[in-house]
Amino acid sequence: MPDRIYNVLFLCTGNSARSVLAESILRKDGGGRFRAFSAGSTPKGAVHPLAVELLGRMDYPTEELRSKSWSEFAVAGAPVMDFVFTVCDNAAGESCPVWPGQPMTAHWGIEDPAAVKGTELEKLAAFTTAFRYLKNRIGAFINLPLDRIDQLSLVTRLREIGAGEGATSIRSDVA
Repeated sequence: MPDRIYNVLFLCTGNSARSVLAESILRKDGGGRFRAFSAGSTPKGAVHPLAVELLGRMDYPTEELRSKSWSEFAVAGAPVMDFVFTVCDNAAGESCPVWPGQPMTAHWGIEDPAAVKGTELEKLAAFTTAFRYLKNRIGAFINLPLDRIDQLSLVTRLREIGAGEGATSIRSDVA
């Protein structure tokens, strides 16, 4: 019997940097067990060029990435999510749509690399740091025994993952 495929949505306010990085990382690293998506409450309308550049350098997929509203995932016919992760504190504090299927949620907030001011090298360093933090969280997530872990333990583990290195919020229960 084939393994179940889990739908995962990463949320950020602008859906141009962190959530897009997470979507691409899970697409590649998820080993076919996950279908990754990203969206924003107020999408910028374009993926940040440094996100695209970094993902390309790291050999992660960029072809299907686009900045889009989270409302696309709250309508009839949208993929039903199993997990929804906020990756910025602003999105975690907003009233999210009611997600069909009642997915598990957690907050994995990290600093916004797109907000960094400075040289191109400093900005790219911020994107690289965000990429590393997200890759570490996603690596821990994909190694969870999702098919045999009880719900309470899973919620605890998802919150622990969000509180890892680089976490911006001491509260991991705000998603």
